[in-house]
Amino acid sequence: MGFSTDCVHAGQSPDEKTGAVITPIFQTSTYRQDGIGKHRGYEYARTANPTREALERNVAALEKGKHGIAYSSGMAAIDTVLRLFGPGNEVVVTHNVYGGTYRLFEMVLKAYGLSFKFIDTADLAMVERSLSDRTRLVFIESPTNPVLRVTDIRAVSEMAHARGARVCVDNTFMSPYLQNPLILGADLVTHSTTKYLNGHSDMVGGIVVLNDDATAQKLRFLQNAVGAVPGPMDCFLALRGTKTLAVRMRQHEANARVLAAYLARHPGLEKVNYPGLPDHPHHELAKRQARGFGAIISFELGSLERADQVLRAVKLFTLAESLGGVESLISHPATMTHGSVPDADKAKLGVTPGLVRISVGIEDVEDLQADLEQALR
Repeated sequence: MGFSTDCVHAGQSPDEKTGAVITPIFQTSTYRQDGIGKHRGYEYARTANPTREALERNVAALEKGKHGIAYSSGMAAIDTVLRLFGPGNEVVVTHNVYGGTYRLFEMVLKAYGLSFKFIDTADLAMVERSLSDRTRLVFIESPTNPVLRVTDIRAVSEMAHARGARVCVDNTFMSPYLQNPLILGADLVTHSTTKYLNGHSDMVGGIVVLNDDATAQKLRFLQNAVGAVPGPMDCFLALRGTKTLAVRMRQHEANARVLAAYLARHPGLEKVNYPGLPDHPHHELAKRQARGFGAIISFELGSLERADQVLRAVKLFTLAESLGGVESLISHPATMTHGSVPDADKAKLGVTPGLVRISVGIEDVEDLQADLEQALR
């Protein structure tokens, strides 16, 4: 089936009992059993829920994967992937990773014996040098948050596999509409379903998609044992969101291309980061690897004072955390998404006091451009 058809239909069908076209919200904590050891596939909602299963099947189909395993947040999904590894194992990580991922790795999991090596995974020679006999996982964000560097997923996957390591890609920024890391050679894909998959800024969740049966069995065991599962209402909302993913992403990206071109021409900006711009250092790779460039843009205003002025002046863009909703958002990565990253590291990554990030929504692009224009003026 085509992608838009899968968005609407994959992993779900009308309810057998009632004929309901939309997957019902199974708002229950437990299920009646027919006898000792006899149940209908469901015992307790932490272990399984029909609404959650429909979401898992749907997103797995969109990511061209066999298994989808849903969690209560994107961070819970990433945390569970890292539980596949143990003391003494090394993880090579994209250095410009989301601040919450950095916090989880460096401030939580490091204490349990994992070691993390943060590098520029867009630099293939650096990746090759960084892999060791202890490396068990390469964790990639591509494009990165918030400076939007792009990693060659296929090339890194080949390098990692040659050393016996697995590859996990956080595909939140692109969504499966624009990029499918499993097809490019990655072993696991994570998403914050809060973002583009849901698309309406009204739930929090995460998911892991993969093909390997044995690893999926381990992740499902951890999903049940740890219990970081999404509630059925959140799954329903995310499943509602994926139905319109294709049409929303087309508008998100169309708007972003217009705004990126406008910002690139603006004389008051020192730098604009967007892979769709021809002068972006990874523009050609982004064209080969994905079916578009996404809808996240960041730009450099030169100082905290100037950034603060613009953030206060916007009227249509909303100053807020998160991304991927139908509404356009604007944020200050240095104090918001990357607040937990040490200042020295932020400086090396280009997450400066003057950097601003926008998540381009699906409003009329003329209105969005006018809002940026008046704020920058």
